[in-house]
Amino acid sequence: MAVKRVCLFTGNANPELAVEIAQVLDTPLGEARVSRFSDGETFCELKENVRGLDTYVVQPTSSPVNDNLMELLILCDALRRASTASITAVIPYYGYARQDRKVAPRTPITSKLVADLLVAAGVNRVLCVDLHAGQIQGFFNIPFDHLHALPVMLDDYLKIKFDENAVFVSPDAGGVERARAYSKRMHASLAIIDKRREAANVSEVMHLIGDVEGRDCIIIDDMIDTAGTLCNAAAAVMEQGARSVVACATHGVLSGPAVQRIAESKLTEVVVTNSIAPSEEAKACSKIRVLSIARLLGEAIRRIHNSDSVSSLFV
Repeated sequence: MAVKRVCLFTGNANPELAVEIAQVLDTPLGEARVSRFSDGETFCELKENVRGLDTYVVQPTSSPVNDNLMELLILCDALRRASTASITAVIPYYGYARQDRKVAPRTPITSKLVADLLVAAGVNRVLCVDLHAGQIQGFFNIPFDHLHALPVMLDDYLKIKFDENAVFVSPDAGGVERARAYSKRMHASLAIIDKRREAANVSEVMHLIGDVEGRDCIIIDDMIDTAGTLCNAAAAVMEQGARSVVACATHGVLSGPAVQRIAESKLTEVVVTNSIAPSEEAKACSKIRVLSIARLLGEAIRRIHNSDSVSSLFV
Protein backbone atom coordinates (compact mmCIF):
# COMPACT_ATOMS: atom_id res chain seq x y z
CA MET A 1 0.00 0.00 0.00
CA ALA A 2 1.41 3.38 -0.97
CA VAL A 3 2.05 6.00 1.66
CA LYS A 4 -0.12 9.05 0.98
CA ARG A 5 1.03 12.66 1.33
CA VAL A 6 4.52 11.92 2.51
CA CYS A 7 7.70 13.39 1.06
CA LEU A 8 11.06 11.65 1.31
CA PHE A 9 14.23 13.71 0.78
CA THR A 10 17.91 12.89 0.92
CA GLY A 11 21.28 14.59 0.83
CA ASN A 12 24.42 13.26 -0.80
CA ALA A 13 25.50 10.90 2.01
CA ASN A 14 23.65 7.76 0.88
CA PRO A 15 21.15 8.42 -1.93
CA GLU A 16 21.03 4.71 -2.88
CA LEU A 17 19.49 3.83 0.49
CA ALA A 18 16.92 6.64 0.14
CA VAL A 19 15.92 5.32 -3.30
CA GLU A 20 15.45 1.82 -1.83
CA ILE A 21 13.31 3.21 1.00
CA ALA A 22 11.19 5.12 -1.53
CA GLN A 23 10.65 1.87 -3.43
CA VAL A 24 9.59 0.09 -0.23
CA LEU A 25 7.09 2.88 0.46
CA ASP A 26 5.98 3.02 -3.19
CA THR A 27 6.40 6.78 -3.20
CA PRO A 28 8.70 8.99 -5.31
CA LEU A 29 11.78 10.60 -3.82
CA GLY A 30 11.30 14.31 -3.24
CA GLU A 31 13.11 16.69 -5.57
CA ALA A 32 15.80 18.77 -3.91
CA ARG A 33 19.15 20.09 -5.08
CA VAL A 34 21.99 20.04 -2.57
CA SER A 35 25.11 21.72 -3.90
CA ARG A 36 28.13 23.72 -2.77
CA PHE A 37 29.51 27.13 -3.55
CA SER A 38 33.13 27.38 -4.62
CA ASP A 39 34.21 28.16 -1.06
CA GLY A 40 32.57 24.97 0.26
CA GLU A 41 29.32 26.43 1.63
CA THR A 42 26.37 24.02 1.35
CA PHE A 43 23.25 25.19 -0.47
CA CYS A 44 19.85 23.48 -0.68
CA GLU A 45 16.88 24.20 -2.91
CA LEU A 46 13.57 22.33 -2.76
CA LYS A 47 12.14 21.71 -6.22
CA GLU A 48 8.55 20.98 -5.17
CA ASN A 49 5.80 22.28 -2.93
CA VAL A 50 5.91 20.65 0.53
CA ARG A 51 3.45 22.89 2.38
CA GLY A 52 1.45 20.84 4.89
CA LEU A 53 3.26 17.57 4.11
CA ASP A 54 4.92 15.14 6.50
CA THR A 55 8.55 15.06 5.35
CA TYR A 56 11.35 12.58 6.05
CA VAL A 57 15.02 13.34 5.44
CA VAL A 58 17.26 10.27 4.99
CA GLN A 59 20.84 11.27 5.74
CA PRO A 60 23.46 9.27 7.67
CA THR A 61 26.08 11.59 9.15
CA SER A 62 28.97 9.42 8.03
CA SER A 63 32.27 10.49 6.49
CA PRO A 64 32.73 13.32 5.64
CA VAL A 65 30.82 13.77 8.89
CA ASN A 66 30.73 17.57 9.03
CA ASP A 67 29.65 17.99 5.40
CA ASN A 68 26.85 15.43 5.75
CA LEU A 69 25.70 16.88 9.06
CA MET A 70 25.47 20.36 7.53
CA GLU A 71 23.53 18.97 4.56
CA LEU A 72 21.04 17.41 6.97
CA LEU A 73 20.65 20.61 9.01
CA ILE A 74 20.26 22.83 5.93
CA LEU A 75 17.75 20.46 4.31
CA CYS A 76 15.68 20.48 7.49
CA ASP A 77 15.86 24.27 7.74
CA ALA A 78 14.70 24.58 4.12
CA LEU A 79 11.78 22.25 4.81
CA ARG A 80 10.80 24.14 7.97
CA ARG A 81 10.80 27.46 6.10
CA ALA A 82 8.71 25.85 3.34
CA SER A 83 5.91 25.22 5.89
CA THR A 84 6.00 21.43 6.12
CA ALA A 85 3.66 19.80 8.63
CA SER A 86 6.48 17.82 10.24
CA ILE A 87 10.13 16.89 9.69
CA THR A 88 11.51 13.49 10.67
CA ALA A 89 15.27 13.08 10.46
CA VAL A 90 16.03 9.49 9.43
CA ILE A 91 19.67 9.07 10.47
CA PRO A 92 20.76 5.46 9.88
CA TYR A 93 24.22 6.27 11.28
CA TYR A 94 24.42 8.97 13.96
CA GLY A 95 27.81 10.67 13.68
CA TYR A 96 29.56 11.90 16.84
CA ALA A 97 27.76 9.15 18.80
CA ARG A 98 31.04 8.11 20.45
CA GLN A 99 31.35 11.55 22.07
CA ASP A 100 28.44 10.88 24.41
CA ARG A 101 30.13 11.76 27.74
CA LYS A 102 33.10 13.58 29.18
CA VAL A 103 36.01 11.13 29.13
CA ALA A 104 38.52 13.68 30.41
CA PRO A 105 38.47 17.20 31.86
CA ARG A 106 37.63 20.04 29.45
CA THR A 107 36.21 17.81 26.69
CA PRO A 108 32.88 18.28 24.86
CA ILE A 109 29.78 16.10 24.72
CA THR A 110 29.32 16.47 20.99
CA SER A 111 26.43 13.99 20.74
CA LYS A 112 24.34 16.44 22.76
CA LEU A 113 25.49 19.35 20.61
CA VAL A 114 24.35 17.52 17.46
CA ALA A 115 20.99 16.81 19.12
CA ASP A 116 20.54 20.52 19.90
CA LEU A 117 21.45 21.47 16.34
CA LEU A 118 18.87 19.08 14.89
CA VAL A 119 16.12 20.48 17.09
CA ALA A 120 17.16 24.05 16.26
CA ALA A 121 16.95 23.21 12.54
CA GLY A 122 13.28 22.29 12.97
CA VAL A 123 13.36 18.49 13.33
CA ASN A 124 10.21 17.16 15.03
CA ARG A 125 11.22 13.51 15.29
CA VAL A 126 14.37 11.41 14.93
CA LEU A 127 14.72 7.84 13.65
CA CYS A 128 18.09 6.10 14.15
CA VAL A 129 19.54 2.60 13.88
CA ASP A 130 21.81 1.05 16.54
CA LEU A 131 23.18 4.05 18.38
CA HIS A 132 26.66 3.58 19.84
CA ALA A 133 25.12 4.45 23.22
CA GLY A 134 21.37 4.13 23.68
CA GLN A 135 21.39 6.91 26.26
CA ILE A 136 21.83 9.44 23.44
CA GLN A 137 18.04 9.27 23.09
CA GLY A 138 17.91 11.25 26.33
CA PHE A 139 19.69 14.18 24.67
CA PHE A 140 16.50 14.88 22.70
CA ASN A 141 13.29 16.46 23.98
CA ILE A 142 11.41 15.33 20.88
CA PRO A 143 10.16 11.83 19.96
CA PHE A 144 13.02 9.45 19.17
CA ASP A 145 12.71 5.99 17.59
CA HIS A 146 15.74 3.73 18.06
CA LEU A 147 15.69 0.74 15.72
CA HIS A 148 18.02 -2.24 15.69
CA ALA A 149 19.43 -4.06 12.68
CA LEU A 150 19.03 -7.38 14.52
CA PRO A 151 15.95 -8.54 12.48
CA VAL A 152 17.79 -7.84 9.22
CA MET A 153 20.91 -9.69 10.36
CA LEU A 154 18.88 -12.66 11.58
CA ASP A 155 16.52 -13.07 8.64
CA ASP A 156 18.89 -12.22 5.80
CA TYR A 157 22.07 -13.88 7.06
CA LEU A 158 22.41 -15.59 10.45
CA LYS A 159 19.38 -17.92 10.35
CA ILE A 160 20.41 -19.01 6.86
CA LYS A 161 24.03 -19.87 7.66
CA PHE A 162 24.08 -20.80 11.37
CA ASP A 163 22.11 -22.78 13.98
CA GLU A 164 22.04 -23.10 17.77
CA ASN A 165 25.52 -24.64 17.78
CA ALA A 166 27.07 -21.26 16.90
CA VAL A 167 28.65 -19.01 19.52
CA PHE A 168 28.01 -15.27 19.58
CA VAL A 169 31.04 -13.31 20.76
CA SER A 170 31.14 -9.83 22.25
CA PRO A 171 34.48 -8.17 21.36
CA ASP A 172 34.48 -6.22 24.66
CA ALA A 173 32.58 -5.96 27.92
CA GLY A 174 30.48 -3.04 26.65
CA GLY A 175 28.90 -5.08 23.87
CA VAL A 176 27.69 -8.02 25.98
CA GLU A 177 24.04 -6.94 25.98
CA ARG A 178 24.04 -6.69 22.18
CA ALA A 179 25.64 -10.13 21.70
CA ARG A 180 23.27 -11.66 24.28
CA ALA A 181 20.25 -10.38 22.32
CA TYR A 182 21.46 -12.22 19.23
CA SER A 183 22.31 -15.43 21.11
CA LYS A 184 18.87 -15.51 22.78
CA ARG A 185 17.06 -15.29 19.45
CA MET A 186 19.23 -18.01 17.92
CA HIS A 187 19.17 -20.14 21.12
CA ALA A 188 22.96 -20.17 20.87
CA SER A 189 25.88 -19.78 23.30
CA LEU A 190 27.61 -16.57 24.32
CA ALA A 191 31.29 -15.74 24.76
CA ILE A 192 32.98 -12.53 25.88
CA ILE A 193 36.43 -11.16 25.15
CA ASP A 194 38.03 -9.38 28.09
CA LYS A 195 40.48 -6.89 26.61
CA ARG A 196 43.13 -5.40 28.87
CA ARG A 197 46.05 -3.10 28.26
CA GLU A 198 48.64 -3.82 30.95
CA ALA A 199 50.61 -0.60 30.36
CA ALA A 200 50.84 2.31 27.95
CA ASN A 201 52.19 1.35 24.52
CA VAL A 202 51.96 -2.35 25.42
CA SER A 203 49.83 -4.62 23.25
CA GLU A 204 46.45 -5.68 24.59
CA VAL A 205 45.94 -9.03 26.29
CA MET A 206 42.81 -10.88 25.17
CA HIS A 207 41.08 -13.24 27.60
CA LEU A 208 38.20 -15.28 26.21
CA ILE A 209 35.34 -16.13 28.55
CA GLY A 210 33.30 -19.00 27.12
CA ASP A 211 33.76 -22.21 25.11
CA VAL A 212 34.38 -21.77 21.38
CA GLU A 213 36.43 -24.88 20.57
CA GLY A 214 35.32 -26.56 17.36
CA ARG A 215 32.39 -24.18 16.85
CA ASP A 216 31.42 -21.43 14.43
CA CYS A 217 31.77 -18.00 16.06
CA ILE A 218 29.99 -14.75 15.22
CA ILE A 219 31.47 -11.52 16.57
CA ILE A 220 28.72 -8.93 17.14
CA ASP A 221 29.38 -5.19 17.28
CA ASP A 222 27.56 -1.95 16.51
CA MET A 223 30.23 -0.52 14.21
CA ILE A 224 33.53 -1.36 12.56
CA ASP A 225 35.82 1.64 12.29
CA THR A 226 39.51 0.81 11.79
CA ALA A 227 38.82 -2.92 12.45
CA GLY A 228 41.78 -3.26 14.83
CA THR A 229 39.76 -4.57 17.77
CA LEU A 230 37.67 -6.79 15.49
CA CYS A 231 40.64 -8.49 13.83
CA ASN A 232 42.38 -9.00 17.20
CA ALA A 233 39.19 -10.54 18.57
CA ALA A 234 38.95 -12.87 15.56
CA ALA A 235 42.55 -13.99 16.08
CA ALA A 236 41.90 -14.63 19.79
CA VAL A 237 38.82 -16.73 19.00
CA MET A 238 40.68 -18.83 16.43
CA GLU A 239 43.57 -19.37 18.88
CA GLN A 240 41.07 -20.95 21.26
CA GLY A 241 40.15 -23.58 18.68
CA ALA A 242 37.12 -22.09 16.91
CA ARG A 243 36.21 -23.73 13.62
CA SER A 244 35.46 -20.43 11.88
CA VAL A 245 34.76 -16.81 12.73
CA VAL A 246 32.62 -14.16 11.03
CA ALA A 247 31.61 -10.66 12.16
CA CYS A 248 28.29 -8.80 12.02
CA ALA A 249 28.08 -5.05 12.62
CA THR A 250 25.40 -2.52 11.78
CA HIS A 251 27.65 0.33 10.68
CA GLY A 252 30.58 -0.28 8.34
CA VAL A 253 32.57 2.90 8.95
CA LEU A 254 35.68 1.10 7.63
CA SER A 255 38.09 4.01 7.90
CA GLY A 256 41.86 3.99 7.49
CA PRO A 257 43.34 0.49 7.04
CA ALA A 258 40.09 -1.31 7.95
CA VAL A 259 39.45 -3.04 4.62
CA GLN A 260 43.05 -4.22 4.30
CA ARG A 261 43.02 -5.53 7.88
CA ILE A 262 39.81 -7.46 7.23
CA ALA A 263 41.21 -8.94 4.02
CA GLU A 264 44.32 -10.17 5.85
CA SER A 265 42.51 -11.34 9.02
CA LYS A 266 41.23 -14.70 10.23
CA LEU A 267 37.67 -13.57 9.49
CA THR A 268 35.79 -15.62 6.91
CA GLU A 269 33.22 -12.91 6.27
CA VAL A 270 32.24 -9.48 7.61
CA VAL A 271 28.58 -8.50 7.31
CA VAL A 272 27.50 -4.85 7.61
CA THR A 273 24.40 -2.93 6.59
CA ASN A 274 24.09 -0.08 4.11
CA SER A 275 23.43 2.45 6.90
CA ILE A 276 26.68 3.91 5.54
CA ALA A 277 27.26 3.77 1.80
CA PRO A 278 30.13 1.29 1.23
CA SER A 279 33.28 2.66 -0.37
CA GLU A 280 34.63 1.26 -3.64
CA GLU A 281 37.41 -0.44 -1.67
CA ALA A 282 34.85 -2.15 0.57
CA LYS A 283 32.78 -3.25 -2.44
CA ALA A 284 35.88 -4.80 -3.99
CA CYS A 285 36.72 -6.82 -0.87
CA SER A 286 35.42 -10.38 -1.18
CA LYS A 287 35.11 -10.76 2.60
CA ILE A 288 32.71 -7.83 3.08
CA ARG A 289 28.99 -8.39 2.56
CA VAL A 290 26.42 -5.58 2.72
CA LEU A 291 22.78 -6.11 3.76
CA SER A 292 20.07 -3.53 3.13
CA ILE A 293 18.06 -1.96 5.96
CA ALA A 294 15.68 -0.24 3.52
CA ARG A 295 12.76 -2.53 4.43
CA LEU A 296 13.27 -1.88 8.15
CA LEU A 297 13.43 1.90 7.74
CA GLY A 298 10.62 1.94 5.20
CA GLU A 299 8.29 0.03 7.53
CA ALA A 300 9.21 2.37 10.41
CA ILE A 301 8.43 5.44 8.29
CA ARG A 302 5.14 3.88 7.18
CA ARG A 303 4.09 3.23 10.78
CA ILE A 304 5.14 6.67 12.00
CA HIS A 305 3.23 8.33 9.18
CA ASN A 306 0.10 6.25 9.81
CA SER A 307 0.36 6.71 13.62
CA ASP A 308 0.79 2.96 14.12
CA SER A 309 2.92 1.29 16.75
CA VAL A 310 6.65 1.11 16.00
CA SER A 311 7.52 -0.87 19.14
CA SER A 312 7.56 -4.27 17.41
CA LEU A 313 10.44 -3.02 15.25
CA PHE A 314 12.60 -2.16 18.28
CA VAL A 315 13.69 -5.76 18.95
